[in-house]
Amino acid sequence: MNIKIIYEDNHLLVVEKPVNMLSQEDETGDPDILSILKQDIKIRYNKPGNVYLGLVHRLDRPVGGAMVFAKTSKAASRLSEQIRTGKFMKYYLAVINGRPDKEKDRLEDYLVKDKAKNIVYVVDKENKEGKKAVLEYKVFECKYALSLVEIKLLTGRPHQIRVQFANMGHPLYGDQKYGNEETQQKRQIALWSNKIILQHPTTKEEMEFTSFPPEESPWNLFDKLTSQKI
Repeated sequence: MNIKIIYEDNHLLVVEKPVNMLSQEDETGDPDILSILKQDIKIRYNKPGNVYLGLVHRLDRPVGGAMVFAKTSKAASRLSEQIRTGKFMKYYLAVINGRPDKEKDRLEDYLVKDKAKNIVYVVDKENKEGKKAVLEYKVFECKYALSLVEIKLLTGRPHQIRVQFANMGHPLYGDQKYGNEETQQKRQIALWSNKIILQHPTTKEEMEFTSFPPEESPWNLFDKLTSQKI
């Protein structure tokens, strides 16, 4: 498969994950980006045996955009530590239904995942099973009862962005799982991994990688996005 490489060196591989592709293999047996990239490295560099490629973070299957992999175990360990300490920063773009009351805000919720149903719920703070989920957002532009928002993800809970926006009454465009009747029509969910900022695992240099969603509905409704002035 033709997967766009955003950046590569001896320690990092940053790519643009296609929508509707698994981050790693699961019971479905469908193609996953980790296996595809391992095979690609094996062929491109003529490597014998198994190829090491560390999965340091995941994107939900329907989500596309920037994704970082580690090419050595040392890089994987250092990137994982950055994620733990908040130095590995992840920004997303999303199109949500409606217009939030606040142009900027911080959302804090407590989430519980039903693993059998693969659904995440917002619960009371007192719920012992609840895990704290935090994000910050700002609204870039509003059109046709839709809003383009940038999201800074401060914790990495399953389905976090989708659940938190649905809980505040503004589900993501095209969200089949957490949306309302309007969003649950057969559309692609409008959530994209737009920007990742990290420290290089060996040089410690701060690096920023960006990826923009395709120029198709609903993304192309927004002037700021089509001009990439965000």
